[in-house]
Amino acid sequence: MQLLEGKSVAEEYLRRLRPRLAVPGRPPCLAFLRVGDNPASLLYVNRKKSLAESLGMRALERQLPLDAPEGEIFSQLARWNGDPAVDGILVQAPLPGAELQERAFAAVDPLKDVDGFHPRNQGLLALDRPGGFVPCTALAILHLLRAHGIGLAGQHAVIIGRSTIVGRPLALLLQGRRVNATVTVCHRQSRDLAALCRSADVLIAAAGSAHLVGPDWVRDGAVVVDVGQNVLSLPGGGRRLVGDVDFAAIAPRCRAITPVPGGVGPMTVAMLMGNVLRAWELARGMAVDSIPQSY
Repeated sequence: MQLLEGKSVAEEYLRRLRPRLAVPGRPPCLAFLRVGDNPASLLYVNRKKSLAESLGMRALERQLPLDAPEGEIFSQLARWNGDPAVDGILVQAPLPGAELQERAFAAVDPLKDVDGFHPRNQGLLALDRPGGFVPCTALAILHLLRAHGIGLAGQHAVIIGRSTIVGRPLALLLQGRRVNATVTVCHRQSRDLAALCRSADVLIAAAGSAHLVGPDWVRDGAVVVDVGQNVLSLPGGGRRLVGDVDFAAIAPRCRAITPVPGGVGPMTVAMLMGNVLRAWELARGMAVDSIPQSY
């Protein structure tokens, strides 16, 4: 069994970004908008800010109260959209309400949309055209598999989860002409979900349900990618981070599997840094097609 460890791969990816940052002029700038005081959101933003600053980037943050008027949210995004010193804008999910969250994603300038959630960037991905920003978790999975020598062309990839943040963009990325996998996307209404998963050469679990995938859902020799980030309460008041996959039960049967934590997570943040760098290069006048793609 091969462990698809992400920390060292992310560190190597970031090491290769550094020479592109070592040019005269202002450094890249990433701006975060956070609404409310969700502890997980604060943790994620602090982690991303810390990494950006360690690379020599600037990081800005604006936190608004949970009951902030919508106009205040969109006014802040408009200010950053119009600020030439801001290269990337990240709206940290969740926002209060799915409809507001989608509108906030769409309000970000697509050339500063380093999360890849703007309809223009999602549309370019759907059309299999270069030039847009690809969502970071989808990029992270592809980069991690390739770094560990996992080929995807012609393979049957099954994705559990159809969110616009992970499942849908990942499906588009994997079935595109640069990857050439065959993709099945599953969800709660999928009939006989376990059987669909057993058909996978590569199974990606992004359902947000702790230990959803057990050993009878995975065929021998499959590659398993666990995107889940679920916090379990332990007896005595402790907590533990687990994925959507029952790692201990499944790992002995797999050809390769990601750990949680330490698999997809570090790669996702690294891909965000790559998208910020690319947005900064665009702002400096580089042609879109001349910028190295992450995939």
